[in-house]
Amino acid sequence: MRPRRLRSALTLLGTLTTAAALAVGTAGPATATERPAPVRPTAAAHGLPADLASVTELLAQRLLLADKVAAAKYGTDTPIDDPEREARILDDVRARAAGLGLEPDAVAAVFRDQIEANKLVQRGLYARWDAHPAERPTERPDLAKEVRPALDRITTQLLAALHDTERARALPSCGPRLATAAGWSAYTHRLDTLHLKALGRALPSVCGAGLTG
Repeated sequence: MRPRRLRSALTLLGTLTTAAALAVGTAGPATATERPAPVRPTAAAHGLPADLASVTELLAQRLLLADKVAAAKYGTDTPIDDPEREARILDDVRARAAGLGLEPDAVAAVFRDQIEANKLVQRGLYARWDAHPAERPTERPDLAKEVRPALDRITTQLLAALHDTERARALPSCGPRLATAAGWSAYTHRLDTLHLKALGRALPSVCGAGLTG
């Protein structure tokens, strides 16, 4: 996406997600297990871009799992930043993107954005829990057996969604359509301010990503 289109998309996303935040409230973020059940009317039923909503839905789901990642790591020696694991993930998606006929480095850029968005949520939750001990998680999810397998499933689904939306993401209208879809996903999942900010961080590389020459 060209810089001007990206700025327009993110401006629109900001407007939409601000409206979503006002609709559902901006109180402190709930954990993934405490969050109210999301609204589930379909994007297509409201005339929204269902093709790109398949991508933003997965981005939102991945961000909600960041709550569990944070809960699993908080108070342990496991760092938020894990360059070796991140490199393995990006190498894996490059290889799988090539198998789907997508441009590996462009797809890796999408997943790099997801990793950074996930870490943004983790840092935000750490800061909240440090400041408000009563809000700290009372259970520690199993990172290896519970959380990472769920992230791996979303990785597979997101690769498929990027493949299926290749044409839509190449259109000049991708930026505003992506922002609209993201605003809808933010609303249906009742994303709070922290997760809205992270969703914005997750978007920049989606339009045009993975397109073959």
